[in-house]
Amino acid sequence: MARLNYLELPVRDVAGHKAFYSAAFGWSFTDFGPDYAATLTGDTDVGLNGDALQSTAHLLPVIEVEDLEDTLEKVIAAGGTVTLPIFAFPGGRRFHFTDPHGHELAAMTPDPAAHD
Repeated sequence: MARLNYLELPVRDVAGHKAFYSAAFGWSFTDFGPDYAATLTGDTDVGLNGDALQSTAHLLPVIEVEDLEDTLEKVIAAGGTVTLPIFAFPGGRRFHFTDPHGHELAAMTPDPAAHD
């Protein structure tokens, strides 16, 4: 079953945003290089993406799916448009797409080793 498991925020200052959310909500972040940090609660987590090449214009809801390639085909068949092809990231693989109304989302599948 596909489920919303992640919300990614496009940011220009990862450290500044980490400081804000830590102070405001007590969230702890794990760094994945200089341009990315994320909460790792196992619930719906928040990522701070400072990589200009992967930046989205708005918040990026991320949907966890079982089969990424199958989901890619279904998104296209349903009228979605791929905006960023499948790529690997620490913890899994994903792609970005817009729905027929222009909302940008991502579909991802976790790396099985990340759950061990």
